[in-house]
Amino acid sequence: MAPAQRGRQTTVGRISDEVLAFTTGRDLELDPRLAEVDCIGTAAHVMMLSRMPVRPPIFRPGDARRVIRVLGEILLQARRKGFVIALEDQDVHLAVERLLTARLGDLGKKVHTGRSRNDQVATDLRLFAKIELLEAMDETLELAEVLLACARTHAWVPMVGRTHLQPAMPSSVGLWASAQAESLLDDVIHLIDVYQLNDQCPLGAAASYGVPLPIDRELTSQLLGFSRPIHNVLYAINVRGKLETAILGALGQVMLSLARLAQDLILYSLPEFGCFSFPPEYGTGSSIMPQKNNPDVLELIRARSATVLSLQMNVAEIARSLPSGYNRDLQETKGPLFDGLAITRASVRIMTLLTRGVTVHPERLKAGFTPGVFATDRALELVASGMPFREAYQQVKERLGELETSDPAAALAAKTHLGAPAGLDWEGYAERVQAGRDFVQAERLEFHEAISQLMGLPYPPAN
Repeated sequence: MAPAQRGRQTTVGRISDEVLAFTTGRDLELDPRLAEVDCIGTAAHVMMLSRMPVRPPIFRPGDARRVIRVLGEILLQARRKGFVIALEDQDVHLAVERLLTARLGDLGKKVHTGRSRNDQVATDLRLFAKIELLEAMDETLELAEVLLACARTHAWVPMVGRTHLQPAMPSSVGLWASAQAESLLDDVIHLIDVYQLNDQCPLGAAASYGVPLPIDRELTSQLLGFSRPIHNVLYAINVRGKLETAILGALGQVMLSLARLAQDLILYSLPEFGCFSFPPEYGTGSSIMPQKNNPDVLELIRARSATVLSLQMNVAEIARSLPSGYNRDLQETKGPLFDGLAITRASVRIMTLLTRGVTVHPERLKAGFTPGVFATDRALELVASGMPFREAYQQVKERLGELETSDPAAALAAKTHLGAPAGLDWEGYAERVQAGRDFVQAERLEFHEAISQLMGLPYPPAN
């Protein structure tokens, strides 16, 4: 039998090299993204400890300010991509504590009083998600605005409406593009819902069971710009995994909207359709066929929507059978959350760029109208003259060969009811976009003001 390895000394004891590498997992790759929010969460905890009614105090006010000042310096270091986590640190939390202790000695050793890495990482992830979700909302609203601008510009450009991909009824580019935008506006509602679910502070739950100290969880929640603390300390830890699943579910809704938009744009830009086209620099060429300009961006969005949807199921499967209290399984939910946010935000941004570059070809769209597209309209004309609908339907069906192509513009103008091609509520759409913008702006401002006051420096700082 091989002699046991001594391993490496860490903050929490000596650990075998193999065990340390295995249990650290992707944390050395992922955790630098949490360095900024870990400094912020630690600053709030230290501030709270300095106000805790115990004698002697854990931190005197001046000592707390010194710790927070150094945390601000580490935050700026992380912004400059200069924050490094060693394998011996295991994660961002112990790396920050190591830097504080190196700079401040015993003051650095006190910062973990009354908390666990369990509530610390839960707080970090919620702060990270808070920032990311606001950005995702902003970017989704921008894409919705681009689609609405396209819709309004081309509101009266006729377009064949399709069901089962077959020609169905007269429609318009305005109806099609605003439908894509409305889908995204509904997705923003999902994002707001999970943002509000996320906007609760778990700090103070410690290892799931609280601590025998008179900590002030309401204060730390307020200092961090959360709406409120999570009440039950066990639930504050148990909800990990479940929360990530909810966030990924909302992101998945955005990706579903993007996937359907991507599919439509691929189809309608085919040479056989020729309804839309893109600048050549938005496509990619073939290594063998000189004439090709492939819609790779749209195809990747379509594929990556499946990735985000699968990430939600991945996290749900990790969380579904866990017992109460923290379990290391939850470390595996961090990567999917980060990946889902990154993929969704990148997909929305690239789709916005591509959609801005779309050229609409009215003549090709109009050429798609055949007599059959007007069959339903003709049946309803007969109904308007007094014929029962089913008789009108049968009569038109029996005389399809006698139908003639009508004027698509007139067909659109006849559909004036709510949400139809001539009944689109452009002001209502604009109000929904503005309401989303107002929500993002108000939440971001409140958060930035809270963190600026806590850290004693403008937040977010200039890079």
